[in-house]
Amino acid sequence: MSAKIAIENPPALGKPVGAYSHIARVKAGEFVFIAGQVATDAAGAIVGGGDFEAQCGQAFANIGAALAAVGAGFPDIVQFTTYLVHSQDIAKFAAFRAREFPRLFAKGAYPPNTLLIVDRLVNEAFLIEIQAVAAL
Repeated sequence: MSAKIAIENPPALGKPVGAYSHIARVKAGEFVFIAGQVATDAAGAIVGGGDFEAQCGQAFANIGAALAAVGAGFPDIVQFTTYLVHSQDIAKFAAFRAREFPRLFAKGAYPPNTLLIVDRLVNEAFLIEIQAVAAL
């Protein structure tokens, strides 16, 4: 059974201020919880030290690999939680999503995303961490 996912933006909440939606309604047989992904390759080496764009790309690539491992894809994601170390990277993050999300979510239904600015991540070299929930 594949999930039935409805992405919604009720007028009472106003237009989202970025590449996300306010609500994801889900009827699913199974949920997949993907731990926060950071900029490491398959060997555990840090990718893009000091380069936010490279780290963002690697974190999303890791989410893609996790999804593929369970037979899923980006359209199955129903929620993101994103952690940034620097508030100055918010615009870079928004630009990355505006550029990449039309490819990852071809139907234009972007899942909800909570964005948090934190003091640091598990390793000081990491600039971003992205957690995801998917429905199958």
